[in-house]
Amino acid sequence: MGGLHADHAKPDDRPTGLPTSSATLTPLVVKMLRHGRIAAEHDLLDIGTGAGGLTAIAATRLGSDRVTSVDIDGYLVDAARDRLAGMGLSPHFVTQDATDALPGDYDRIVATVSARPVPVSWLQALRRGGRLVTTIADTALILTAWKTPDGGATGVIERDWAGFMTTRHGSAYPPGLDELFETAREADGENVKLFRYPVTDIRNNWEVWSMLTISIPGIEVDFEETPEGRTAWLAHPDGSWARAEATKFEPPTVHQSGPRRLWSELESIRNWREVEGGLPLYGCRAVVTPDGAIHLSRGRWSATIG
Repeated sequence: MGGLHADHAKPDDRPTGLPTSSATLTPLVVKMLRHGRIAAEHDLLDIGTGAGGLTAIAATRLGSDRVTSVDIDGYLVDAARDRLAGMGLSPHFVTQDATDALPGDYDRIVATVSARPVPVSWLQALRRGGRLVTTIADTALILTAWKTPDGGATGVIERDWAGFMTTRHGSAYPPGLDELFETAREADGENVKLFRYPVTDIRNNWEVWSMLTISIPGIEVDFEETPEGRTAWLAHPDGSWARAEATKFEPPTVHQSGPRRLWSELESIRNWREVEGGLPLYGCRAVVTPDGAIHLSRGRWSATIG
């Protein structure tokens, strides 16, 4: 948490900031590997060593010499190396920022950290015809794509979902929008009115959350439920914020301020889903250009990330 590993924490430590590492549930690790369509002759790059679970499964399946694992946290890498050595496994481990130039080239890249857009170094490390499996940062979308001759990749957003921490460039993530959230918790909005849909924990409403973060890059969300009711907050780096308050499932009173009306945009996405029976994200076509930009399309809908 915030750069402090549990192994190094003292009983009275109270770290602040965002989580920076976790041990991924084994079924989710297996899911990501299955999306990779990995065969015995493939060389695999695991991006995001973490506790080493995916690396261990892959090395058992392919053999240690075909698996490389990278992570920015040197302690995590060393701990995973020792842990796997105790299991008789010796894959290649590298400590580095995964968005920098990567060691070697690979038939398969599976990332259990999310990125947005796709780092150019990942595309460059993927062999022609190779397969990339990753998640798009700040969404629950799994992107699978095959390397194309132009240096990009083409594939789909799977009809499946997962979420991982985003790539980082230091021991912790930069500060978020804490000050703006404090304003959103206390201030009266420039615009105050009732809305249609109940207050929801947006981050756990994966399809809606993913469409919201694609439509409004940089938006952050928060949610609280008490015996008295539910409150959700939205904030954006441009200074926009919204606070929605309601008793359980009643229509919420929403305060909004700033250049955007964030809750109004969320409401339009929820209305779109209800009218159409779903949103166009899952199963949509994905084209990744050599610079890492992700172009999504399905029917008349399209969006670009990066």
